Amino acid sequence: MTTSLKEPEIITFGCRLNAYESEVMRGHAAGLGDAVIVNTCAVTAEAERQARQAIRRARRQRPQARIVVTGCAAQIAPERFAAMPEVDRVLGNAEKLEAASWAADRFAPAGERVSVADIMTVEETAGHLVEGFEGRARAVVQVQTGCDHRCTFCIIPFGRGPSRSVPIGEIVAQVRTLVEAGFNEVVLSGVDIASYGGDLPGRPALGQMVRRLLAQVPELRRLRLSSLDPAAIDADLWRMIAEEPRLMPHLHLSLQAGDDMMLKRMKRRHGRAGAIALCDRARALRPGIVFGADLIAGFPTETEAMAANTLDAVAACGLIYCHVFPYSARPGTPAARMPQVPTPIRRERAARLRAAGELALAAYLQGEVGREREVLVERETTARTEHFAPVDLDRPAMPGAIVRARLTAAASGRLAGSVVGG
Repeated sequence: MTTSLKEPEIITFGCRLNAYESEVMRGHAAGLGDAVIVNTCAVTAEAERQARQAIRRARRQRPQARIVVTGCAAQIAPERFAAMPEVDRVLGNAEKLEAASWAADRFAPAGERVSVADIMTVEETAGHLVEGFEGRARAVVQVQTGCDHRCTFCIIPFGRGPSRSVPIGEIVAQVRTLVEAGFNEVVLSGVDIASYGGDLPGRPALGQMVRRLLAQVPELRRLRLSSLDPAAIDADLWRMIAEEPRLMPHLHLSLQAGDDMMLKRMKRRHGRAGAIALCDRARALRPGIVFGADLIAGFPTETEAMAANTLDAVAACGLIYCHVFPYSARPGTPAARMPQVPTPIRRERAARLRAAGELALAAYLQGEVGREREVLVERETTARTEHFAPVDLDRPAMPGAIVRARLTAAASGRLAGSVVGG
């Protein structure tokens, strides 16, 4: 995060897609001068609270700066942010990606203070070209945004609108540009990337897009996928998992729970048995593949037995990267009207899930000791394996490079590695 008064500072909350869009805004707002852009998240009430705190802090630290608030929380409730005396302008999720929104005259005293359209009427997703991320070894490419599902806990469809996909040709062109700029790894990101292509001519599924992308950009060395809905892995994607070594052996699943009643009340499209079967099938096709998952603790009406089923799913699915959220009620969602689990119980169940994930990760990392892996250098002495395991290197290497490392030890959720060769 830059502190220069000559260029806008961007404070980003939430997902990889928000991080990608912050880079789009960085380009559009380059001539804005002294400004702070707060790109908000609406997944939890805590994320929104942190954004409001960051806005107040930014005004104290940068009293002359223009403060612009955007992102999902601003899209859903622009009036709440417009009411803050620290805020100069509020932009919606569609408006923030339009270069015209960042023209200097839009920030004149007589300019429109709140520019937030009905996100449900947006029909297209532009393939914005971002040539990389400052200080990052991998690039993120937006392939989809929005969501057509209505999980009972989730407010995000009202911040992102309907599912919209970037045409394959635009994705290929952007990835090719990133590879030519020196990026060895690209992450395909979106709100619900497993729904990719349903709105495009011919309805190409995610797997077809991945297959065509890798075929048309053979120089790309590593491709990752962001969070996947377990109910929507298509046949082409299964083939890519089995046959394409450049698709990294690490899948992150939007699992949310491991109990069938909880999944039904969440209005998820998969069940416990289906999630376990998915992980088993992937391991059979790609031995050594690893899994992460989003998990919600203390969803309304969750009993101890239901919580135990979700806890057991960590082992049953073989999860090693557990992204755990204590349930956070979002006004306007069906789950917010259900009988709530007391907050201390939510936190305690979340702690149990995190502890199970930490034990699973520790066991996995210990099993990696003694192996050699190709690692992507993130900073001079930190890297990630193909399986996304973090590695501390014994000597500096060029950020963005892929080097071979012998893994020598595991502790505190990380590996130690010795760079092999020159």
